[in-house]
Amino acid sequence: MTNKISLFLFLVFIECYLATAREIVVQQKSDAAIPVTTMSPPEGNTTFIDGTTWCVARPGASQNDLQNALDWACGLGMANCKAIQQGGPCFQPDTLVSHASYAFNSYYQTNGNSDIACNFGGTAALTKRDPSYGKCAYSTSGSLVASAPPMLKRNSQSLVWSKLVVVLLVSYFWM
Repeated sequence: MTNKISLFLFLVFIECYLATAREIVVQQKSDAAIPVTTMSPPEGNTTFIDGTTWCVARPGASQNDLQNALDWACGLGMANCKAIQQGGPCFQPDTLVSHASYAFNSYYQTNGNSDIACNFGGTAALTKRDPSYGKCAYSTSGSLVASAPPMLKRNSQSLVWSKLVVVLLVSYFWM
């Protein structure tokens, strides 16, 4: 019985260790994903200075740069891109500029509405004109409900270790 419990505890420890290692790799990748070039430091939240702003794809950006920025925003950037998936309310028009605009704005609204959050390597720009159309509603800073808060991801590592501590305490008192 003791051997089974020891094996179980060892497996739980390995699971916790691997979960922590995966999160470290994801964090390292996200830190190095897309370099953001700016001419000046971010000026803070522009939404509250001049009214509501949205982040959209810059029309003159190259298709390759837009695609890379869109992939990053919907991947490591953790933008909420469900609406631009096939069948979603913002899938049509099925163009790179349209999809990138929606993803860029999602990222921008969840990351503080600062100038730096609407750069995407120079492929995005701020606008005061609401880009929403038909059933496709672009979010604003006060309307975000669909995306998971970034803190949830950061706290998952401590949650894994908390589970390990509970298992260890239970096994200690159970023996």
